Amino acid sequence: MNASSRMETEEVLRVKLGVLRREHADLDAAIRALQDGPPGEAFTLQRLKKRKLGLKDEIARIEDRLIPDILA
Repeated sequence: MNASSRMETEEVLRVKLGVLRREHADLDAAIRALQDGPPGEAFTLQRLKKRKLGLKDEIARIEDRLIPDILA
């Protein structure tokens, strides 16, 4: 992979990382609102929490790709 292609790939990953972080924050706000609201939204709350965890994992994978492993 040449330097230009690598830089483009890194830029795409950085943009995706920003989008995922915003979605993660939005889910966090939605979860807090549901927890503070009336009961009865257990299924929705569970689904949002599961999606939030998935986003956290995806964010970590992208960060690992962008940040070089110093010990390697």
